[in-house]
Amino acid sequence: MGKGRILLVEDDRALAELLSYHLTREEFDVERTGDGEEALLLAAENPPDLVLLDWMIGGVSGIEVCRRLRRRPETAKVPIIMLSARGEETDRVRGLETGADDYVTKPFSPRELVARIGAVLRRARPALAGEHLSYGEVEMDLAGHKVKRGGVAVQLGPTEFRLLRHFLEQPGRVFSRERLLSAVWGQDSEIEARTVDVHIRRLRKALNAGGREDVIRTVRSAGYALDSEAEA
Repeated sequence: MGKGRILLVEDDRALAELLSYHLTREEFDVERTGDGEEALLLAAENPPDLVLLDWMIGGVSGIEVCRRLRRRPETAKVPIIMLSARGEETDRVRGLETGADDYVTKPFSPRELVARIGAVLRRARPALAGEHLSYGEVEMDLAGHKVKRGGVAVQLGPTEFRLLRHFLEQPGRVFSRERLLSAVWGQDSEIEARTVDVHIRRLRKALNAGGREDVIRTVRSAGYALDSEAEA
């Protein structure tokens, strides 16, 4: 698996191709569009790990795209980096107040942008910064491929381990079955969405052994989340 999936919203074809080249070389999966409305549709269908968003795009502006992404539950927590030739402080403040996590002024070097993306993703997904993940009592040692809850070892199969890792990377975020299929089994997988339910049940059984409180929340018609307010 790569470092994550980036939705690049940029209507300057030459710049979009240049950025796609550098991001792909850094092992990111890149989805491109130059249209604000299409960007909103793509983000809603399959929320990316990060949105790289140009302020000045045709149709719906980058600022409006950012505002709408923040309003929608499925994309409210997706990191957004805004790109703009507008370098005035008031513009930067407006971009950040609208919901952008970072603001990069053109012209910029692709190397700098890749570094900014890495920094934003590390804040959003702590897993990228080290070999351990934790949430509440649940701890994961990525290098040792071990999981503990409350200091007690939890035995997980490979698929359940990958599922839990995905949840731990973004705790509290709701993932649809389709999103989990793409992230854990791969986009080309022919496994049915209901298979996710089977592995979620196995993961719950392992994590909740001994009558512990359920930490996986089921969200009706939406999917699952790792959440301290999970239903028992």
